[in-house]
Amino acid sequence: FLSVTEDLVRRRAEHNNCEIFSLEEISLHQQEIEKLEHLDKWCRDLKILYLQNNLIPKIENVGKLKKLEYLNVALNNIERIENLEGCEELKKLDLTANFIGELSSIESLKCNIHLKELFLVGNPCTEFEGYRQFVVASLHQLKYLDSKEIERSERIKALQNYPEVKWKIREQERAYLLKRAREKEEAQRRMQEKKDERQKQLGFDSPDSQQEKPSRAEGDGEQERYGTVENDDEDRRFWEEPTPYTPESRLETHRYIEEKRRAKDNMRESKKRQKPPWTLVTAEGKVLNVNVPKLHFSLKDDEENNQLILDLAVYRHLDTSLLDVDVQTTYIRVLVKGKPFQLVLPEEVKPDSSSAKRSQTTGHLVVTMPKAKEIILAKHNISASIKHSDCNTQQKNTRRSGQVEKLEVDPSKYSFPDVTKIIQEKERTGQGPVKLQPQKVTEVKK
Repeated sequence: FLSVTEDLVRRRAEHNNCEIFSLEEISLHQQEIEKLEHLDKWCRDLKILYLQNNLIPKIENVGKLKKLEYLNVALNNIERIENLEGCEELKKLDLTANFIGELSSIESLKCNIHLKELFLVGNPCTEFEGYRQFVVASLHQLKYLDSKEIERSERIKALQNYPEVKWKIREQERAYLLKRAREKEEAQRRMQEKKDERQKQLGFDSPDSQQEKPSRAEGDGEQERYGTVENDDEDRRFWEEPTPYTPESRLETHRYIEEKRRAKDNMRESKKRQKPPWTLVTAEGKVLNVNVPKLHFSLKDDEENNQLILDLAVYRHLDTSLLDVDVQTTYIRVLVKGKPFQLVLPEEVKPDSSSAKRSQTTGHLVVTMPKAKEIILAKHNISASIKHSDCNTQQKNTRRSGQVEKLEVDPSKYSFPDVTKIIQEKERTGQGPVKLQPQKVTEVKK
């Protein structure tokens, strides 16, 4: 069963900086709690406690909450009112939609002198004849019952008829308790039947039927479909079967839903485990570009140093031990927490001379890969240095001689227009009669 854990209480105490010793209000609704405990030790200052829509069968372990003013245990499996005498400051108690049939148990609330509001709507005891009169006469301190104000005249009338009403209530209680005993027996019988049926199914599955099943459902997909059909039938049978609304049936429904959810989770986990590995190289041997971790990256061609530089934007706080770099001649592969990043390189590189480093500022992975094809740039540099030295010697010689030397320029590499050929000689093109064309004299300007 599920009980109240310290971790759950701390998570629900976010508004109090996760401190539970000074907690005054906490909401533990819809947490599938089946046992109420520990709160009277951990949260002594509690004033408001919400526990609605759980599976709590009994009010317990709240007697030490002296400051508790409001307790909400609606929509649970509670069958009698008890163990609230120690809640001296209790002003409001909500027991809506429980299974309280023992109405005489409300007499234990006489000790709670500050109790003003009580909610019992949706309990079997509200169907008893004289229910309201009995409660009004029993609890003199009450101001409201089931959201309806108790008037003075109603209380006087209830007190006058109290002995008769009390006798009637006791009779109805006895009949209800006998009915509940039968329901409990029926629930136990049904549970035993289901247990036997399940064991029987397991017995059938083990020896011979396992050989028959594959022939009925060959292949994984077909078998899975068959399994889902079986589950659907089981679901339909479970939800369509008429059952009485009892604490046992409510608990059984919860167990069934939980079992189905767990089976789904297990199936999902097994599918995750059976996930096929990532295809990094095809059957033909072609290397693919893959970015499973979905990281930003850039590949720079550093021509000056004849190398390729990959900048991979891995997470700044990721431990370097979770990175695995593999440089090949034509591609690079990086495993980031087991997820592959693979990039085909535009040129062949030298894996042995490659290096990988992490940036201290950004945390990026920087991989430097020298190219396999070397470019010789030494001659160019030498010639340039020779020319430079030649120019220097020439300048020195001219300074010494004092003569002005003109620079010779290759006429084929003019970067400015030739002024001598601006006006060109117009030749006869032979268009039309020769006689009609005027005689032109060409002048060449130097």
